Amino acid sequence: MYTSFDGTTFDKIITLLKSHHSEFVSGEKLGRMLSLSRTAIWKNIKKLQSLGYKIESKPKIGYRLHANTGLFLPWEITDGLQTDIIGKKIYYFDKIDSTQNFALDLTQRPHENGSVVIAQRQTQGRGRLDRRWISPKGGIWMSILLRPNFEPSYASLFPMLTSLALAVSIEEILKIKTELKWPNDLTLKGKKVAGILIDASIESNKIDYIIIGVGINFKIKPDIVTKSIKNNKRNYGITTLIKKNQKGNPVELIQQFLFELEQNYNKVVSDSTGQIRKEWVKRSSTIGKNITTTTTTGILKGKALGIDKTGALLLSNRGKIQRLLAGDIIYKN
Repeated sequence: MYTSFDGTTFDKIITLLKSHHSEFVSGEKLGRMLSLSRTAIWKNIKKLQSLGYKIESKPKIGYRLHANTGLFLPWEITDGLQTDIIGKKIYYFDKIDSTQNFALDLTQRPHENGSVVIAQRQTQGRGRLDRRWISPKGGIWMSILLRPNFEPSYASLFPMLTSLALAVSIEEILKIKTELKWPNDLTLKGKKVAGILIDASIESNKIDYIIIGVGINFKIKPDIVTKSIKNNKRNYGITTLIKKNQKGNPVELIQQFLFELEQNYNKVVSDSTGQIRKEWVKRSSTIGKNITTTTTTGILKGKALGIDKTGALLLSNRGKIQRLLAGDIIYKN
């Protein structure tokens, strides 16, 4: 595990190499600035190279950074991150059982509001209703812990404000337009490319915490995921944002997403949620469609008319308007 707040030597070395742009920096100078031996500098450089940094080394001359890593390491994310709360603490894992589970553990610690848990791969990722979420390398799997100080009824808005923040970020950074499928999916050409999971604890009419789980098929092999869920009747196709031979910077996407998420979060805090709903509806593939969903009381069919102020889907069903709070929906022609 690496974090953004423990002052690692890796972070300090990379910062110094970046500050010298394309110039070589001697091991002696790095050691003097960081109070480390040249041998310790050399060992840390080797570790940074194993993390994907392209660092040129020349005897008696020093080290020069040629290219950043392709990993979304915490110090890379915080470098230029424009948020006040979200992402001030970042926990990074190459592999973890579930970022959501780790974030849940963080709720027992103080000073973790806005903490982000992020991983290259999950072995026990989960989606809604504890369904299995396949999380191969190449995706972005993260959880954000928040302790909001507002009415519990606002908790139901988080799938909408989070999916909107992600859609806007993908448009901004990757120039790709995704669609929002109620309640918590992002799709690309009708196939799932990202999903949102919300875990919340409400006690004594107060929100104790909200954990936002986000799974993004950034640059995965869709066939691998499809094979794992081929018997899932709810599967409507899997795709990826970046294909095999394409390039995209996951760090830039993560930074933009955390920024957009905090902007939407602040709108909820100030009770300015109308714009969120408007922008969500504009990007939605659900509104205007005839849908079928299975609820606890049976099968419900109707036309999706819009979203109310709580994030519920409004359905026209046999001349009546019904509110759908959750469920798996299927589009009907």
